[in-house]
Amino acid sequence: MSKLLGFAGNDDFCPGGSIYTNPKEPSLFLSRGIHADAFFNPRKRSRISGTFVFSEEGFEHKKPVSIDVLPDECLFEIFKRLPGGEERSACACVSKRWLTLLSNIHRDEFCSNTTNLSLNPQDEVTGNKDPEVESCGYLSRSLEGKKATDVRLAAIAVGTASRGGLGKLTIRGSNSGRGVTNLGLRAISHGCPSLRVLSLWNVSSIGDEGLCEIANRCHMLEKFDLAQCPAISDKGLVAIAKKCPNLTDLSLESCSNIGNEGLQAIGQCCPNLKSISIKNCPLVGDQGIASLLSSVSYVLTKVKLQALTITDVSLAVIGHYGKAITDLVLTSIPNVTERGFWVMGNGHGLQKLKSFTVTSCQGVTDTGLEAVGKGCPNLKQFCLRKCLFISDSGLVSFCKAAGSLESLHLRSATGLPNMDLNLGLPEVSPCQSLRSLSIRNCPGFGNAGLALLGRLCPQLQHVDFSGLEGITDAGFLPLLENCEAGLVKVNLSGCVNVTDKVVSSMAKLHGWSLEMVNLEGCKMISDAGLVAIAGNCPLLSDLDVSRCAITDFGIASLACADQLNLQILAMSGCPLVSDKSLPALVKMGQTFWA
Repeated sequence: MSKLLGFAGNDDFCPGGSIYTNPKEPSLFLSRGIHADAFFNPRKRSRISGTFVFSEEGFEHKKPVSIDVLPDECLFEIFKRLPGGEERSACACVSKRWLTLLSNIHRDEFCSNTTNLSLNPQDEVTGNKDPEVESCGYLSRSLEGKKATDVRLAAIAVGTASRGGLGKLTIRGSNSGRGVTNLGLRAISHGCPSLRVLSLWNVSSIGDEGLCEIANRCHMLEKFDLAQCPAISDKGLVAIAKKCPNLTDLSLESCSNIGNEGLQAIGQCCPNLKSISIKNCPLVGDQGIASLLSSVSYVLTKVKLQALTITDVSLAVIGHYGKAITDLVLTSIPNVTERGFWVMGNGHGLQKLKSFTVTSCQGVTDTGLEAVGKGCPNLKQFCLRKCLFISDSGLVSFCKAAGSLESLHLRSATGLPNMDLNLGLPEVSPCQSLRSLSIRNCPGFGNAGLALLGRLCPQLQHVDFSGLEGITDAGFLPLLENCEAGLVKVNLSGCVNVTDKVVSSMAKLHGWSLEMVNLEGCKMISDAGLVAIAGNCPLLSDLDVSRCAITDFGIASLACADQLNLQILAMSGCPLVSDKSLPALVKMGQTFWA
């Protein structure tokens, strides 16, 4: 028997030796049981899907091998041959590893018309593209706070490729534990080459490397907004400038490592730049601003500079090279003096300027303001906020010089003195273009300046004098008498010295055009003013008499008006109005709904 078991001739069932390590082990003998025949065909494969191995313990069944054992290179080749976007999105949901691999496949690397996993060398040569991957950048995505992670960016990159393509991406803040990094931007650059708008706010974990990934693949970028990203320097901005020539809008805020070099690259490489906004970037100086403006002088239309260390040199460059600028905003520029504004106005380059806003610039004086008015013949809107060295005479000189001015707004200009202007009123030529005048919270502005502006601006339709405690009937009545076009909107909130005489005169002279009147806080306005409004203002739809001296009688007068289009009535803080006014209010409400 031992010889039989030890037989190892050419006719062995298993050439090369026994399949058992210990053939004499009695436990390895199989019982014959019922008569059974066995047939083996070595040329045919087993139909059993599992893998069986022999061991001393008998048969062992191994689990099917997972596709995850394949290296990334093999999975990459499989994924890039998936037939469409739905299949790629489904695979991306399997695991984070698959999502990462799919998000790092560039659009150009996908093979088109692939229905199986076979390799087609001809596709590799011709470079066929999947039509579903062709994108136009229709979709927008925004991630804020905890939702801003690399995984979400990867999912966006894979999921939007076959649905129009991602055109706009906004990231604000970041997840403290798993925030957005350069890897997330890399995924976006691979999957979203059609990206046109990118906004990054308060993302400290993104640096130049991530921005370079965007620049290398997203050549269609048009608008770039960067705020509070300290890890991004001139290197990243230079990469954007060199690889994204279609850039039209650039906004930089609180970027401590971006300076003149980045702006110079933008000016040299982005010939289509139309809008620039730079705020609180300490490394940006005159050199960067001058290089940028001189390079794109014929296309740049909007410029906003805030909290920068630039000097009069930058304003001189703006005045000379700003040939296409239509909107200019200067805010908190402490190193700019009167000379800078004077040179800017006399540079004769701001011929197309239509809107100009100056805030918290102590270098603005009467001389500089008049020069700007003369040097900007097409200026239509001018807003001056928190500038302390502007007087009534400077304001009047500016209005005389700016012949096309339509809207003038003054905010908190405490330097306007209340004095008698001996400027020779008969010699003042009126400004026929000014339609809107707003002077708010300027305590020094008084009756003399108001009367002169009324004479100077006969076509006013919208006036806002809220917070001017210094004006009285004597200043406002001449303005009412000189307005030829008819006032439409009047805001006198906080004008505590204005009385019913002004309201009555306004109702009689301009009642046919008045649509909105705000008298909030005018303590000397009483029922007489409401009676005049009720009888002369058929188009009035918005009236605010909060904190006025009106009573129930005044409310009743409004309710009894034959023609009144009143839709909004505010009367909070009126202690003399009681429950007796409820029927009148109900009547006005029924008239409105009718």
